[in-house]
Amino acid sequence: MTVGIVVVSHSRALAEAATALAGEMVRGGDLTMEVAAGLDDGGFGTDAVAISEAITGADRGDGVVVLMDLGSAVLSAELALEMVDDDVRERVVLCPAPLVEGLVVAAVSAAGGASAAEVAAEAGDALEAKVGHLGGAAAATPAPVTASGDERRATFTVSMPHGLHARPAAALVQAVRGLDAEVRLRNVTLDGPEVSAASLSKVATLGALQGHEVAVRAVGGDAAEAVRRVVGLADEGFGEATATPAASQATAGTHGPIPAAPGIGIGPARVAAPAAVAVPAARPGTPDEQQARLDAARAEARTRLAAVRDTAAREIGAAEAAIFDAQLLLLDDPDLLADAGARVDAHADAARAWADALDAVERDFAGAADEYLRARAADVRAVRDQVLRALGGVAEDATPADGILVADDLTPAEAAALDPARTPAVVLAGSSPTAHAAILLRARGVAAVVGAGAALVARAGEGALLVVDGATGEVVVDPDPATLSAFRDRAAALDRRRDDAARRAHEPAVTRDGTTVLVGANVGSAADARAALGADLAGLVRTEFGFLDRQQAPDVAEQEAAYRAIAEAMNEDGIGRRVTLRTLDVGGDKPLDYLPVAPEANPFLGVRGIRLALARPELLADQLQAIVRVAHDHPVDVMFPMVAGVDELAAARAALDGAVDAVGRGRPDGLRVGIMVEVPAAALKAAAFAPHVDFFSIGTNDLTQYALAAERGNDRLATLADPLDPGVLALIAATVRGARDDVLVAVCGELAGDEQAAALLVGLGVRELSVAPAGVATIKEAVRAVDVGEARALAAAALACPDAAGVRALLTPARA
Repeated sequence: MTVGIVVVSHSRALAEAATALAGEMVRGGDLTMEVAAGLDDGGFGTDAVAISEAITGADRGDGVVVLMDLGSAVLSAELALEMVDDDVRERVVLCPAPLVEGLVVAAVSAAGGASAAEVAAEAGDALEAKVGHLGGAAAATPAPVTASGDERRATFTVSMPHGLHARPAAALVQAVRGLDAEVRLRNVTLDGPEVSAASLSKVATLGALQGHEVAVRAVGGDAAEAVRRVVGLADEGFGEATATPAASQATAGTHGPIPAAPGIGIGPARVAAPAAVAVPAARPGTPDEQQARLDAARAEARTRLAAVRDTAAREIGAAEAAIFDAQLLLLDDPDLLADAGARVDAHADAARAWADALDAVERDFAGAADEYLRARAADVRAVRDQVLRALGGVAEDATPADGILVADDLTPAEAAALDPARTPAVVLAGSSPTAHAAILLRARGVAAVVGAGAALVARAGEGALLVVDGATGEVVVDPDPATLSAFRDRAAALDRRRDDAARRAHEPAVTRDGTTVLVGANVGSAADARAALGADLAGLVRTEFGFLDRQQAPDVAEQEAAYRAIAEAMNEDGIGRRVTLRTLDVGGDKPLDYLPVAPEANPFLGVRGIRLALARPELLADQLQAIVRVAHDHPVDVMFPMVAGVDELAAARAALDGAVDAVGRGRPDGLRVGIMVEVPAAALKAAAFAPHVDFFSIGTNDLTQYALAAERGNDRLATLADPLDPGVLALIAATVRGARDDVLVAVCGELAGDEQAAALLVGLGVRELSVAPAGVATIKEAVRAVDVGEARALAAAALACPDAAGVRALLTPARA
């Protein structure tokens, strides 16, 4: 028996989202759900003819339950019943249950073989859990067990982080349906009443959270089988994405280890403790000689910091690389140099003078009332140590032994220096997936798990064997042979998948049901472009890299040469791949020496991106002329960053028109214009922008920090800045809706490079993903595994999640 379900709503979007959510509860179940919602013109309303057709389509002879939202939907459904055949009408039940809660419960009941009357009754009780939780009328006293026969009992402990919520509860209900047994559950921890395990609405009233003990009692001929199924489901986490029993050996922080960079690492633990840099013994010399030693050491430190900053700028962008700019500025801070110089003049040794001057500044920062200033103390310490190393305080850090690096945290400079061949994985007690170090680890191909907790770091002594899966967040200390073998098999399978992906890198990324998704590369140089094997385009060219380490801005000819080199590198085989050149994206948060910006209380919300470019029209004009010159010979897109208003876009397009006139060769064929969607207002106003652009490119890094009010550079807030937060996903969905079918929507932020997020982004309507060059092949392979229909359901479920953890649970495959 399979009862069909019809969802009647004034809003088609609401009905489809509710249906997708209900579908998540009965994955793989044989269930027909039809939607009759909204009007043909896209407006709100209900249509009796559409409802009658939906009823006919849902009817398999076992009955149909119709759920409706508002009062007029009931009238339309009643009218629809007059339009269907008499024999169909007799099998239809109009159910007054609340639409969302009722539909979820009805879907589980129908999939479990309940009759139409039973499905409607179950749906009608769907609000009991919410009413009870909010202090409403008490639920009716549960009916006594009426079955006879064998009785079996057991208990289980809820292991899932989010408790026995709708999806695991649905799995439990489906497991006991159809058995010759009456099964009851009771929350022992809360000393609650028994409820029927065959009723999803009743199971929801248990209020079973992680760690709660639940008693199971079954009576009937299949009692033993019923208890076995329930306990077996509980042992497996009810199909939720939980760690394996072996993985529970890892001791995590409050929220458990968090996946930060995909990959699997197996090897001995190498615990990294902060290395104290000793002040070297004094060397003889006059004050002038000591000053010369200090200047030489500062120059050496500057060279090393600049090299790391340049690597970071190429791999993850100038925004993240700006953390090194603060350290470079400290090296030349006039007050700091004056203090150190005065100490040298007083006959202090160069190293002692530098250390004492920096220690004083560090103390000032560490004692500041402002949290941001306190966090800058780490920058001062890093600069102090770099110069002291150059002065002989300690030798340059020894190359770490091969193995899994375990640390409380990792600086961006340390992350940028890691060799993936020697350090296959990193486990950090703190940090987050959006911290600078984590972004660099992903770009460099080093697997990483963050937020693992101090206890795990303390346990992972030097020489202990660790296995790490950076895609799932699993960390196992001293695994048993079976677990170690399983991880080795997993690593071998990952290597095979990556090899297969590399062999197919030059093939298009086409989903299982035939939708093509472009996969591009984020680049900052011609070398990056050549490394982007298989990329369909350069989805983001960070042009600001050419403006760094200079005393003045590059002229038109120099910029043209740099952009042309990237375009030629992307097209060495003559295919004609597009390059998307983002105009200069700097400002108060990442200033240039020759482009001073007035101090701002919050530079992240100040004059940056297109705002700065429009304020310096001569700078924008030169860059656009260089872009136009290249566009006459190569397919080019120009993209404006940090656009918040249509007036800004209009001014930028006018500047582009002026550049076309200045070049004097007419508008290049195929020159396209787009904007970065980084400001929440731009996402919500996408429909207003759409007539004026050819594409949107969503920068999830900035969009996340602005949507969640969590600065990316502040590691204390890093756990908040999760691009999988449903609020951020809703902004992506809003952009797609505003774009409609005429404007392509791309994602070029870190989220685009997350293999597990590929289906989610495709389901939201994104049709271009631009990632680090090394990630092109694997993201293409991830897209090939997607079914767009299933991806849309996944996206709807993700948008309904309460937080990023819930979304990650949807994306992370459960492991036996």
